Amino acid sequence: MKNVPEGIWSGRIDHHTNRSSFRIHQIIELVELENLNSVNKACALIGFESEEGVRRNKGQLGAATAPNELRKELAKLPWKLPEGKRLVDIGTVECVGTELEQAQENLGNVVSTVLTKNVTPIILGGGHETVFGHYSGVRKFIGSDASLGIINIDAHFDLRSYEEQTSSGTMFRQILETDSNSNYFVLGIQRYGNTKELFDKADELRVEYVYEDQMSVGNTESVLNDFIDKHDFIMLTLCTDVLNAAFAPGVSAPSPFGLDPKVVRSIIQTVTSNKKTLSFDISEVNPILDENNRTVKLGAYLINEAITSFLGGK
Repeated sequence: MKNVPEGIWSGRIDHHTNRSSFRIHQIIELVELENLNSVNKACALIGFESEEGVRRNKGQLGAATAPNELRKELAKLPWKLPEGKRLVDIGTVECVGTELEQAQENLGNVVSTVLTKNVTPIILGGGHETVFGHYSGVRKFIGSDASLGIINIDAHFDLRSYEEQTSSGTMFRQILETDSNSNYFVLGIQRYGNTKELFDKADELRVEYVYEDQMSVGNTESVLNDFIDKHDFIMLTLCTDVLNAAFAPGVSAPSPFGLDPKVVRSIIQTVTSNKKTLSFDISEVNPILDENNRTVKLGAYLINEAITSFLGGK
């Protein structure tokens, strides 16, 4: 694990002791994994500095810089939860060179350890290859017999072949073809962002999905809850290329017909407020391609929605 660079968690201070004026940088706890405890309800931030999966998938590079940029924006946001609710940062898992599979295994071990300590993992990717490490940790924690529902907010299925190599476009096929107790639900699928072969593969693997043009605020709650009810545990992943490019230009594959942020916010609130949901990751934020930090800032707001909901706030 890499430590968070000094100065990342900093920002404006309105008051040094009045908790109602605090921002996240004033309450965040930097904790080494071995010292993490569950004295109070907590979420743990885990960075995943990787874009090797994006490189293999022939995407635009830059997502590996996202974890610390997201931290910087999170630091500025007001903290509105009561004393006793905690947010900790345990550092960053790094993909060294092209060793993606090793990095995903390392991330999985960290996620599993965090869950065993009764703390909720919030993973800051990285390319969407982040989700395979995220999944590995959740599966290790819940065991092989538990049913796992994977909810993905994404414009793409990510069901490409991994016969030659894995990438940021293969993870869900990797999971579904090797784990009969996992099921996959995607919200935000682009009709013209996936080939017919991928739609056919989705049908073959019994993937549930909703097209982006069928979605609005609140209209997916019933199908989400139906999917959640069928599983023992849930994990949530957000690929930010699902967002309309007008709001999120800084992603590897911008979507002109993408979702309004309020729709994504509504899904996050619905899923993370359910007690079956164990964890959340955000992926594909690309600060190098961003305009005026808009995507990074939006990403931080959506992460904050998940944290607040996991910890029982509104």
